[in-house]
Amino acid sequence: MTAFNDESGAGEALRRTLGVNRRRFLSTCTAAATAAIAAPVLGASPALAQDRGRGHGHGGDVLVPAARRGIILYTVRDAVGRDPLSTDLPSGFREVFKQLSRYGYRQVEFAGYGQHANAPGGANLESVEGARLLRSWLDDHGLRAQGNHGFIPGSWPLTTPDLDTFKKHLEIANILGMDHMGTGGDPTGSAYRADWDVAADKWNALGAIARREGIKLYTHNHDAAYGFLLDGGPLDAEGRPTRSSGIRKLEYFLQVTDPKAVWLEMDIFWAHVARYKFHTYTAHDGSEREKIFDPAGLVACHNKRYPLFHAKDGVVNNTNGMGYDMVPFGTGVIDYTTFFSRVGDRNYHNPMVEQDNAPSATDPGQSLRHAKTGYDNLAALRRRHGR
Repeated sequence: MTAFNDESGAGEALRRTLGVNRRRFLSTCTAAATAAIAAPVLGASPALAQDRGRGHGHGGDVLVPAARRGIILYTVRDAVGRDPLSTDLPSGFREVFKQLSRYGYRQVEFAGYGQHANAPGGANLESVEGARLLRSWLDDHGLRAQGNHGFIPGSWPLTTPDLDTFKKHLEIANILGMDHMGTGGDPTGSAYRADWDVAADKWNALGAIARREGIKLYTHNHDAAYGFLLDGGPLDAEGRPTRSSGIRKLEYFLQVTDPKAVWLEMDIFWAHVARYKFHTYTAHDGSEREKIFDPAGLVACHNKRYPLFHAKDGVVNNTNGMGYDMVPFGTGVIDYTTFFSRVGDRNYHNPMVEQDNAPSATDPGQSLRHAKTGYDNLAALRRRHGR
């Protein structure tokens, strides 16, 4: 893995650790966020109209083609779960699909199949019948389901009930037309290599089952999975290693899983949080060593293993332990132009806009407004010239 070039100055050191470009680091983050959020809720996206005039967003400078622009429904979970009898705002899957399509989105990633009981289809659509209904609404609005954060068995070896439930979710995924099915959790929360070996055996087995059904099984990860693996040095009182070779947990997972059966979805925000948090480790000989995480570099080395991304943004905050505060996509400082330019394969990757804190207890329309902001900013990404 290649670290970024060293630069002098405390400000430059923080900028490099966060993984943002110089111009955006020096900008006033909160002002940028406030200005970019102000966008109308209804109507076709100006960015989509622009893309249509350029051959549906497949021009040479467009970093994310129109057909690849998606959103995970967790971003608008309050709208999906809202009682349609209590508001004129879009509520439930069908109306949310309609609104997202108007913004320009062409892909969605599910975060479960539940909605409000008063919405068409009822509360629980996690069934063959529910999947057929969801598929009809997706088709009506020109949307494609690309993945789901759903059921991955916790048991290992697999129990019969867990295997049956897993196969049911594969059937639902196929009805919905998904190429991918996954989870929002790490393969294991452990720092020890032996536990990652067990997790790899489990995921290889599950991935082989999914592959037979035409589905790519993926794991979605937050910052902890990019911490350093404990794989050597003196053992603790329980016989466990206490030091690291410098390999990160997911780097090891990529090595020991079958590339034809196990896939990953990088949450780019949390990968940058990991860059901020996990930049030194204690080597087997007891020395402290620096190794700066390069999220785009990891993807570039394993490009086909990353069919999905979460496109999530943040502004600098070096007091909260993470390095960032989450903001609507395109209003923060994470350098997505450079990231998408470096990973390439724009007609393979599927970026899903996500904002965990988009729903508001006091502003019911906020999450959908932020979804529109996210779409417009994703659509506006262009290659830089003269680089």
